[in-house]
Amino acid sequence: MSYFYYQDKKIYYREVGQGKPLIMLHGDAVSSVMFEMLLPLYQEQFHVILIDFLGNGKSDRVDSLPSNLWITQADQVIALIEHLKLKKVNVLGTSGGAWAAINTALKRPELVNKVIADSFDGRSLDDSFVEELLKERKFAKQDVDGREFYEWCQGDDWEVVVDLDTQALVECATKKEALFIKPLETLKVPVLFIGSQQDDMCRKDMYLEYKEMSELVADGTIYMFDSGAHPAIVSNAEQFSSIVLKFI
Repeated sequence: MSYFYYQDKKIYYREVGQGKPLIMLHGDAVSSVMFEMLLPLYQEQFHVILIDFLGNGKSDRVDSLPSNLWITQADQVIALIEHLKLKKVNVLGTSGGAWAAINTALKRPELVNKVIADSFDGRSLDDSFVEELLKERKFAKQDVDGREFYEWCQGDDWEVVVDLDTQALVECATKKEALFIKPLETLKVPVLFIGSQQDDMCRKDMYLEYKEMSELVADGTIYMFDSGAHPAIVSNAEQFSSIVLKFI
């Protein structure tokens, strides 16, 4: 297993395949294992790089997660890119990872070729975000399949990991933290905003939000699937990978 040090903590990463570098960023309360079954769709075309954000998966644990979680995760991605001595990587983030992907490009545009932002709420969190998050997490922790999924992603201490993530997201929404480190208008890196019309874990007006964001950035593209659960990279796996290949 491969690790690099970040602020005295070990962060896990994995490399597979050959081609243009593609870093894949997992969402909240999960880990890079969510991409394991998808790798055959990408590893023949790309040098795929997976990362477990601090506090998740095989990376070192932390006592707490910051409320500006997706901004600090971008710093971890940048540290990984520099550790691997890569230039002009493509960054694909899904759910919470989409914010981290865009923030990576906002912070260090010279390191990023293109960004794919999948299945996320965009510039703000819905007023019902906290209520829906707490409801979803409570149900998942009591559901057999939900518990097994979290354990698959995080290990035996999955409940502690999920609770820390929930606390950070609640604080983020309550404080109305900025979700992006800089205005989207400053983003010059090409971005593909992608998601599903039937995603019940994202805002109902996702397409409208994507449209407005695509008009703010210098080079924005939108693709919306008519069907599919959250996130689109999983529920529309084969078509999603074809769209990513064409975009990059």
